[in-house]
Amino acid sequence: MVMSRLVFAIFLGNCLWLLLLSSSIDANEANVNCLRSILSQVKDPNGYLSSWVFRNQTVGFICKFTGVTCWHDDENRVLSIKLSGFGLTGEFPLGIKQCSDLTGLDLSRNNFSGTLPTNISSLIPLVTTLDLSGNRFSGEIPPLISNITFLNTLMLQQNQFTGPLPPQLVLLGRLTKLSVADNRLSGPIPTFNETTLKIGPQDFANNLDLCGKPLEKCKAPSSPRTKIIVIAGVAGLTVAALVVGIVLFFYFRRMAVLRKKMRNDPEENRWAKILKGQKGVKVFMFKKSVSKMKLSDLMKATEDFKKDNIIGKGRTGTMYKGVLEDGTPLMIKRLQDSQRSEKELDSEMKTLGSVKHRNLVPLLGYCIASKERLLIYEYMPKGYLYDQLHPADEETSKPMDWPSRLKIAIGAAKGLAWLHHSCNPRIIHRNISSKCILLTADFEPKISDFGLARLMNPIDTHLSTFVNGEFGDFGYVAPEYSRTMVATPKGDVYSFGVVLLELVTGQKATSVTRESEEGEEEEESFKGNLVEWITKLSSESKLQEAIDRSLLGKGVDDEIFKVLKVACNCVLPEVAKQRPTMFEVYQFLRAIGESYNFTTDDDILVPSESGEADFIEELIVR
Repeated sequence: MVMSRLVFAIFLGNCLWLLLLSSSIDANEANVNCLRSILSQVKDPNGYLSSWVFRNQTVGFICKFTGVTCWHDDENRVLSIKLSGFGLTGEFPLGIKQCSDLTGLDLSRNNFSGTLPTNISSLIPLVTTLDLSGNRFSGEIPPLISNITFLNTLMLQQNQFTGPLPPQLVLLGRLTKLSVADNRLSGPIPTFNETTLKIGPQDFANNLDLCGKPLEKCKAPSSPRTKIIVIAGVAGLTVAALVVGIVLFFYFRRMAVLRKKMRNDPEENRWAKILKGQKGVKVFMFKKSVSKMKLSDLMKATEDFKKDNIIGKGRTGTMYKGVLEDGTPLMIKRLQDSQRSEKELDSEMKTLGSVKHRNLVPLLGYCIASKERLLIYEYMPKGYLYDQLHPADEETSKPMDWPSRLKIAIGAAKGLAWLHHSCNPRIIHRNISSKCILLTADFEPKISDFGLARLMNPIDTHLSTFVNGEFGDFGYVAPEYSRTMVATPKGDVYSFGVVLLELVTGQKATSVTRESEEGEEEEESFKGNLVEWITKLSSESKLQEAIDRSLLGKGVDDEIFKVLKVACNCVLPEVAKQRPTMFEVYQFLRAIGESYNFTTDDDILVPSESGEADFIEELIVR
């Protein structure tokens, strides 16, 4: 009986393996066909695509094609296609649909023409960056472009587009860059959400007749002839059409009120209003020194979780600042969409509440009320590292000095190394970024959100949410995650390496902006994320150019470059096994900052090689 079950288990395992292998082969073949189709649909007068030869059938051969970047070099899955300035001609290549995992498409500065496909969203559904600027595309911008829901950047300038701007563009809630300048567009500009999308007159300039913010206001029709036409049209309406018009008027008025309310209060505070009716709900506190609290105390401390008290948002939830009646400041996180039962959450919280380290944000307690899960943390006066490195008002903000940055690097490395190697149970963070490292008044770093990844929904590991930035903040995610969908300690090492790059370069993880110094020629902006920029500079032996200019010439250039090399060791190896462990990263950084006396007594166990393997197996099982 036991033998038959064993045979069946082996048979089932082999079937699953063959199914996965077949799926992988199909996906690889589709991507090859995608590029083969693009090559057949465009003309390449300058021969830039001469490397696109399909005789070689080794795995990953398309990853060496000019302008093609793969998710990983040992599989034929295209991550992005960048063919800018190649002089290509033809229409928008419909064969691109077979590159089903594509997240970036740059066809700028070519001679493409014709109209864009009306079903463009079904061709490139996961694209986050779409740059078609500097071509001769014509016709109207298809409204269904708004269904490419992950779009962060949409560049359509310097083409021949006509007609109005689709009002549906406002549905692209993740959009941060948009330009339609130098076209033949007319009509009103949709009202975009300016909190996420920064636009100016230059993004809409030199069109036929665009109007509305940020350009001049649209003028109402005033000629007598126009008035006669309007009056005649209204008089000719049937009673049924008039009724429909009235219904639509009140509908759109209602929608406008709701949109305004959403802008003023994105979460509408409905959930908080529901909680106000919960009487006597207790808050479980881990520290005996903290006075007993109820949900009503948290409501009062945050002014019913008022929008103005939001201090950060992330994948795991929204963080609010609260101040108790005795003046004690706290941070309260509203956990995002956790479907765990109260029993599961209670068990997980008690585990996390016992996790104590100098470089971890202390979890003080939690509260379960209705469907809401609220976590209470110790308040960190300097806020998130991301906001210190990339302040909203860069002109008046003073750049962070090098000793502070090095102190943060060492402390954060120590906290993460402790989670990996000494914590019981040992924890993979899965979401390391500068948005989860908080700072005390004296810039002591403390890692937040540890252990919360296990409370998120299982769907969060699906590819679509990975591309959406939900498997970790976009720009910090290790490349192998797209293939394996399994979190490992080396994935955290990669993400921490990106944080180190932020500290050294002062650049954001998702984009690079480098202004030229006085007397220098203006540099062309780099199109890509921070790791891609570092990879490029490293291949050209120009790593020194990546260092934040505000740090140079102060006698610490050698220290800065050593930290940069540690960061490169974390992010540049293509194989995860080649990255150092977090313990090794901490030891490297500790040695660099030895003269500053940042560290206290070491409290991290030296990991053994077998212990590391056991750790990975243990975490995958958990």
